[in-house]
Amino acid sequence: MAAHALRCSLLGLVVAACAGCASPPRTLYDWGAYPQALAIQLRESGGDAARQASLLEDQLQRAAGAARAAPPGLHAHLALLHTQLGNEALALRHLQAEKALYPESAAYMDFLLKSARKAAGEAPK
Repeated sequence: MAAHALRCSLLGLVVAACAGCASPPRTLYDWGAYPQALAIQLRESGGDAARQASLLEDQLQRAAGAARAAPPGLHAHLALLHTQLGNEALALRHLQAEKALYPESAAYMDFLLKSARKAAGEAPK
């Protein structure tokens, strides 16, 4: 009887271990192409801003479709790319999104927003 209980316990442990390995752990953020875009930015002294922006915009769409959060810095990085591309309105939108998603970045985002508005010829808010 004890041997049967031991076998059942071991079988249960094996099943539980296999079930735990069935799917990878889910991360807090959907990082997607963001690390690759950063690598391009750093490795290629800016790289192709349009290509990076497209990768990150696609990443935001996938994350939204999967109801996952964009990682910290992604919107700010997109703001940088859109500034390089001359899309100041999109840059401002992404800085505001970064500030809304990550309130701990508010002081820095406010500084960047003020600078971006000044560069765009808008009155600072």
